[in-house]
Amino acid sequence: MSARDDIASTIETNDVVLFMKGTPQFPQCGFSGQVVQILDYLGVPYKGVNVLASDEMRQGIKEFSNWPTIPQLYVKGEFIGGCDIVREMFQASCRPT
Repeated sequence: MSARDDIASTIETNDVVLFMKGTPQFPQCGFSGQVVQILDYLGVPYKGVNVLASDEMRQGIKEFSNWPTIPQLYVKGEFIGGCDIVREMFQASCRPT
């Protein structure tokens, strides 16, 4: 199975997927760590995929999404974005009305 096939299958079979540097238990970069903190705070179950485990996966996710940075969050098959976008969405949803 190619990295692209593996990525597509992972996104298809999980409602929420975070392609990240490291694991949810041990993020290897601050941006990945911030997204993990947001998802954990919200109590969202998700699958974390460590792109550092494979150069093919690390490059493959960038090509798959046409997005140059990691982390990358997918929800129900849709690419949401990276850390800045996830953080902005979280902050907007937590503002008092």
